[in-house]
Amino acid sequence: MKELLKQLHKAIDETKEEMITIRRDLHRHPELSFQEERTPKIIADYLEELGVEVRRNVGGRGVVGILKGGLPGKTIALRADFDALPIQEKTDVPYKSTVPGVMHACGHDGHTAALLATAKALAKNSDSLPGNVVFIHQFAEEVVPGGAKPMIEDGCLNGVDAVFGCHLMSGMPFGNVYYREGYIQAAADTFAIRVKGKGGHGATPHNTVDPIIIGSQIAMNLQTITSRRLDPLKELVVSIGSFHAGEASNVIPDSAELTGTVRSFDPEVRSMAERSLKKIASSVAEANDAIAEISYERGYDSLWNHCEETKIVKESLENVAEVKEVLETPPIMPSEDFSYYTQQVPGSYFFIGAQMENPSDVFPHHHEKFNFDERAMTIAAKGFCSIILSSQQQTFVN
Repeated sequence: MKELLKQLHKAIDETKEEMITIRRDLHRHPELSFQEERTPKIIADYLEELGVEVRRNVGGRGVVGILKGGLPGKTIALRADFDALPIQEKTDVPYKSTVPGVMHACGHDGHTAALLATAKALAKNSDSLPGNVVFIHQFAEEVVPGGAKPMIEDGCLNGVDAVFGCHLMSGMPFGNVYYREGYIQAAADTFAIRVKGKGGHGATPHNTVDPIIIGSQIAMNLQTITSRRLDPLKELVVSIGSFHAGEASNVIPDSAELTGTVRSFDPEVRSMAERSLKKIASSVAEANDAIAEISYERGYDSLWNHCEETKIVKESLENVAEVKEVLETPPIMPSEDFSYYTQQVPGSYFFIGAQMENPSDVFPHHHEKFNFDERAMTIAAKGFCSIILSSQQQTFVN
């Protein structure tokens, strides 16, 4: 296994420039969630040229590659997402997006390039490879309901013993890898509350049912869900993202609308937050002779990393020369539909530091100037190869 791992890592080193070329090509031609056409074709064609068995249009626009090793063993899945975001890129890089209003502002182009490089290294050494590897290239991670569920329903995890994925993180130092057993990313729900009152002249408020005052009361009371209804040892975020009402300074409008997000880990906390939000909004509105119309949409579930698979991630990434430190991370509140994969089979999701060297080039994910250190793709590819071999020595329990 050690000799094979050396060969795989050497193959990744030999693929560095090609990996960067692939990433930059994808970056120039980003495609929005559920609109991906060029990207999945490029992925599928590349895998087929490697001799990998390919399924196209999995769950819609997904691509699944299956590489059969020359030796008996387990079937391990690796996942990368490939959709972009509706953001106008404002970087000065020569490979900037050529599509107006669309850019890879989250690193999915890097995820895809790294997994393709992994596939090339493994295919080159397939005769010595134990077990099978499933390459899951997922569409539409950025937009609920996402691509993971339909791909799972279409069989992308059939026969899979364990699944792994990673995210390149622009805010984490290059060379560091971050893992966590248990919850690592939150469930993300959205809501909209429309308060319907009675408008009128600002000089005679007694003749109105003021939706701005009522909406403000609702906004303040929603904060008590976390501060007074939640066990202080558990996590929950309830945030108002927008509050719109009225157009004139001397007119009380008929209605006001609040929108926001709820982030949680524990399913019971998630349900409590939803019930409480609806009750607070309805009760406050009713107490003030108004009506609250509430829309509540559940997004992705919280992401749970399994114990043994997380140990594999930690130990495997420690074997990658470019990695400086492998550290435990606290859970974070952004969401990920990788959660649906680990609900079906054991698995683990981890973060790879990809912060740019120049501090002036460091921007968060979903920013118009987002970019990442491309050297992090080598860590991802080598890490995946190490995980594949380490997994063959593990007994998985779902």
